[in-house]
Amino acid sequence: MDYLYLIISAILVNNIVLMQFLGICPFLGVSNKTSTAIGMSGAVLFVMVLATIMTFLVQKYVLDAFEIGYLQTISYILIIAALVQMVEIILKKVSPPLYQALGIYLPLITTNCAILGVAILVIQKDFDLMKSVVFAVGTSLGFAFALVLFAGIREQMELVKIPKGMKGVPIALIVAGILALAFQGFTGLVKI
Repeated sequence: MDYLYLIISAILVNNIVLMQFLGICPFLGVSNKTSTAIGMSGAVLFVMVLATIMTFLVQKYVLDAFEIGYLQTISYILIIAALVQMVEIILKKVSPPLYQALGIYLPLITTNCAILGVAILVIQKDFDLMKSVVFAVGTSLGFAFALVLFAGIREQMELVKIPKGMKGVPIALIVAGILALAFQGFTGLVKI
């Protein structure tokens, strides 16, 4: 039951994008089309889970063991960058259309602070490996939920008449703010 609460909390209550404001770059950059948002969500899920596992193991068996915790951030960044390169190579071979659709945003996963944030949060919260993986899956599902929801709203906004000065980024930021306010309604739903 703990794992279910952890997933619900990560998706709705403590949504990484809308409540903790991590991962805003891909949230705003890849949310023009739902199909691209789904592809980015899959890539983030894959990288976030693998990065959490790898960084957890490096933290426990290298950084803590040798008392070099001050290298946490740089080692996490290197691990995440290597995983993103791996995802990029796999996508290029397995799904060239998705690779083309993601374009410049795929390297954004390397600098996506949500990935690094989750890796650091699981250590700060003193989760074990299983809870860390569940938290990473829940957080990436929350990221996907917010991204696909926002992409759907942005696609619908293309069909309505919006004043010229509000088109594009201004209306997107307003909608993102309203979504963040809506997600505040989930506060207190689950206590973790």
